[in-house]
Amino acid sequence: MASKVETTIRSVVGTGLTAIAGFNRKRLKVPAGGHPYLTGVHRPMTEEVTLEDLAVTGTIPAELNGRYLRNGPNPALQPDSASYHWFTGAGMVHGIAISGGKAQWYRNRWVRGAEACAALGEELPPGDRREDGFDAPNTNVIGIAGRTWAIVEAGGHPVEMSRTLETIAHNKFDGTLKNSYTAHPHECPVTGERHAICYRGDVMDKVWHTVLDREGHVIREEAIAVQHGPSIHDCAITAEHVLVFDLPVTFSMGKLIAGYRFPYQWNPEHRARVGVLGRNAPADSIIWCDVDPCYVFHPANAFVDADGRIIVDVVTHDRMFARSNYGPDSEASQFERWTIDTAAKAVTRKVIDIRPQEFPRYDERLTGQPYRYALTMALPERDTTEMTIADTRLYRHDMVGGVTEVHDFGAGHFPGEFVFVPRAEQGSETDGWYMGLVVNAAEETTDLVLLDAADFTAAPVATIHLPHRIPPGFHGNWVAD
Repeated sequence: MASKVETTIRSVVGTGLTAIAGFNRKRLKVPAGGHPYLTGVHRPMTEEVTLEDLAVTGTIPAELNGRYLRNGPNPALQPDSASYHWFTGAGMVHGIAISGGKAQWYRNRWVRGAEACAALGEELPPGDRREDGFDAPNTNVIGIAGRTWAIVEAGGHPVEMSRTLETIAHNKFDGTLKNSYTAHPHECPVTGERHAICYRGDVMDKVWHTVLDREGHVIREEAIAVQHGPSIHDCAITAEHVLVFDLPVTFSMGKLIAGYRFPYQWNPEHRARVGVLGRNAPADSIIWCDVDPCYVFHPANAFVDADGRIIVDVVTHDRMFARSNYGPDSEASQFERWTIDTAAKAVTRKVIDIRPQEFPRYDERLTGQPYRYALTMALPERDTTEMTIADTRLYRHDMVGGVTEVHDFGAGHFPGEFVFVPRAEQGSETDGWYMGLVVNAAEETTDLVLLDAADFTAAPVATIHLPHRIPPGFHGNWVAD
């Protein structure tokens, strides 16, 4: 814990840097042609909407009873286009409630932080929140023990929301969270615990392995020593391990001072490695395994194979945050299988699919165990620096059979991340549905689409229609009632 002197020094230094950054921010130039994440299909919504008895094509399966929720950046106030970064917009959660074979309602609500409350003329909700404006989690939304949480990485606190998406409080898991949290906890289907690797933007020398119990209370925050303040967006778990992706994207003082809102940058001087830590082991027992430089936002699943090797499937990017100041900017991404050899402290990379893609998902009943199918969202081949969401395809990779299927929604129909929803607690990886949002760019509308996992390339079993465009966001989940 920092002493009072250390805290005072950090406060003074932070105030000075904030002033310099604010001065330099005024000198930044607006991107030519408009900001790529504030225009076109990414143009933010400007109001909160409530719709009931939604129009449906096809038949919604009677087994579905719950809510599809999706979070993403959506500024509540007009942002400064010169310094705005896609990852920093105030969070907006979208939800569609389904029961009895009907789509009961749609709602979108800003996560109530300082920006949304100022825009809407509301009082700030209760709870301990960050005072630097990073107080409206914009990356994921999950259900834990009957409660709904908007979450984000880099030091943003969790925000609890009601079933109808009203903000209840800024809530550090009922006061049990002492440090930072993440946008990507992974639930163990055996223990019910949720494991995450968490970092803070103002802490350069450590990250935390944080574990929640079944009730959503923190039972472990183990500090792991690192250097340079790495951005660790996600992790993966096996039945016995947590994997730490310590890769060459780190905090950039230069970007911060220059006035940019997202101060992370590709750092070729930072060692690329994957840490293997026992779930309950002390941090000093972690085994660091070198990997060729790249960046990983999201893994699919991880497990230990019959030969005792750790397998993890990931989407890799050749570099990240090396060219653009406005969003992700890799020149190449692909789907790979990594084999981790803890004895040799090395990682072997095998390309599964060389095409650009992101947002891998799988049947999360099998988290930490061998599995067969990984679903990813295609990204377009591009000649710009910005990695915008504008492709019409989903890929399903058969990790056992070695083939990839394609579901194409057609010209101008852009899917986001899709999640697998099983028909029942037990069943195969194809006994259920894939669910996600698809934007019709020409008509400025959005559909929640349900695909039969047993017939991936077939027409949807149900399409729930919304009369407006939902901007591409980040992560969604099915939260059963």
